[in-house]
Amino acid sequence: MNINSKTMKLNKKDGVHFLTYNKLSEIDFINHAFSTRLGGVSKGIFESMNMSFEHDSFDDVTENYKRFCNAAGFSFDTLVASSQDHHTYVRVCTKSECGIGITKKKDIESVDALVTNEKGVTLVTYYADCTPLFFVDTKKKAIGLAHAGWRGTVGKIGAQVISTMRENYGTNPSDLVCAIGPAISLCCYEVDKACADNFYALDLDDSKFVFPKDDGKYMIDLLETNRQILLSCGVKEENITVSDLCTKCNSDLLWSHRATNGKRGTMSAFLTLK
Repeated sequence: MNINSKTMKLNKKDGVHFLTYNKLSEIDFINHAFSTRLGGVSKGIFESMNMSFEHDSFDDVTENYKRFCNAAGFSFDTLVASSQDHHTYVRVCTKSECGIGITKKKDIESVDALVTNEKGVTLVTYYADCTPLFFVDTKKKAIGLAHAGWRGTVGKIGAQVISTMRENYGTNPSDLVCAIGPAISLCCYEVDKACADNFYALDLDDSKFVFPKDDGKYMIDLLETNRQILLSCGVKEENITVSDLCTKCNSDLLWSHRATNGKRGTMSAFLTLK
């Protein structure tokens, strides 16, 4: 299988397919990856690489994580997962959190972003159309991951991550290298007026991410919205990479909630300090 992308590379090892960002791969002190729907052992509507334990076999999903970690170069014992509900809480992670959401029960109900500056901690967040945000502080050597659905996007979860990294690690936004996506893109993300009004309310250039249609619906560009939020926080434009892969358009490779009418598995973003 091949992809048409100028920003990402499709990798395959031991039957496991995963994506990496060209720009993030240039940073020698991190490892990162984004899972696909290929290379796991889940069955039925979750076939095959499903990363969510909800409604799927615990043993199958655990095996998926182990296979993915072996292929993409992560240690299974270092994983710490989010507990997402489309809000903007950012969890500061240390080695003591390793295993939460994977081999240990989730201890917080609302966690849509994770940050750390410790080696031996692999951040894990979940997606199936929503927007992943990657953060790498190239000076302080701290990292973050965020899940930005439309609620998290208009709640400016990206800004919350940057604020948390500044408070805990002394991060200067100008030192951040960020990546946005893969996610459902402008071509496929249609919403109603009630949803669109939340985007119009942002103090950003909405002419670049809200597009009215003749039928009263709106097309929204989640990726551009998040890009503008990062820019407004002081991240340099040249340090932001936006994925050119739409999850719905590439639903043979990537899980998409809209493409499957909700009958689907889940992908994960992984990020760790070497």
